[in-house]
Amino acid sequence: MSNLDETPRANRLHIAFFGKTNAGKSSTINAITGQEIALVSDVAGTTTDPVYKAMELLPVGPVVFIDTAGLDDRTALGRARIGKTDEVVDKADIAVFIINSADHDLVPEQEYMARFRAKKTPVIIAYNEFGNDGAKSTVTAGDNAVVINAKTGQGIDALKEMIVRNATDYELPSIVGNLAQKGDVVLLVMPQDIQAPKGRLILPQVQVTRDLLDKGCRVISVKTEDMIPMLRELKNPPRLVITDSQVFKFVNEHLDKTIPLTSFSMLMARYKGDIEEFVKGARTIADLKPGDKVLIAESCTHHAMKGDIAREKLPGWLNEYAGGELIVENTAGHGFPDNLAEYKLIVHCGGCMINRKNMLSKVERARSKGVAITNFGVAIAFLNGMLSRVSY
Repeated sequence: MSNLDETPRANRLHIAFFGKTNAGKSSTINAITGQEIALVSDVAGTTTDPVYKAMELLPVGPVVFIDTAGLDDRTALGRARIGKTDEVVDKADIAVFIINSADHDLVPEQEYMARFRAKKTPVIIAYNEFGNDGAKSTVTAGDNAVVINAKTGQGIDALKEMIVRNATDYELPSIVGNLAQKGDVVLLVMPQDIQAPKGRLILPQVQVTRDLLDKGCRVISVKTEDMIPMLRELKNPPRLVITDSQVFKFVNEHLDKTIPLTSFSMLMARYKGDIEEFVKGARTIADLKPGDKVLIAESCTHHAMKGDIAREKLPGWLNEYAGGELIVENTAGHGFPDNLAEYKLIVHCGGCMINRKNMLSKVERARSKGVAITNFGVAIAFLNGMLSRVSY
């Protein structure tokens, strides 16, 4: 887990390194960062599961480097490792391919490059001369390619410059967007129930608060039971109220309908995913019938407690709306199950623990399987008949 003063991994630019076994991926990462981040060995298959390391890369800022297993490991264990590497494809904002400059069989690399280009993910090629014993290179660098020597450091600065150049267009949007401007009073209604971490706020609440402060907004935070007294004390109504989706109905009932209302999850849906697709997906709840399969997906794992939103509340609300028992299944992690096409609907969490690239990849996978997808906040707004009421 990150320290409280660190930028969360989900908000960092993800730079992933790919290549064959012993092509020099780990050595290149160590050369770029100037640290022994990745384990380097002459033994093939040293890197197993992807290794993540949060860093600051100037002038880009917070990034995370990802070291992956070799693309050419075809053993039984190797196939499992490549499965983990495949998951990184859906997360990478920039893909860096490390290729031994003496290697002429580039089929595995080309297959992965094609996948990245289909996702419009920038691809950088670094031809590593570390094994050529000083022989003159036979490869040519270009706009997206550079010749390096991971052992001597030759060409590493050029590679870093190429990464920075490809990162110039990377900037996460504002979470709140144009719903609030400088000087606006924004009221955050945050239930501190049993699911809230003791002694701290959940990540979306922290991120929204920081985004509002960066905008120059005046932020007031209260528990659900303190909302009504706070509204009475305010001389003027707040410009915006943001709350937890689980108390949408209560907040809406006690809030003047002229005051814009949204939820942390609705904001995360727009910030991390495709809000229009999520709204479209939420409307398909009206078509659910008893026996339909629904997948409730969370991007992180946690111990489910009584009243858990994903395992108790949402299934109950969906069953009630459908007029009978649905087949509701839960999954946690950065991927989806292989049988995705069997589901009528996917209801995803806010995705605060994954990056935007990963969430958009999930949306695209659902779309390719013909499965509707929405997120917790948007679904709850629909179930409460508030989809036209809330702002996003």
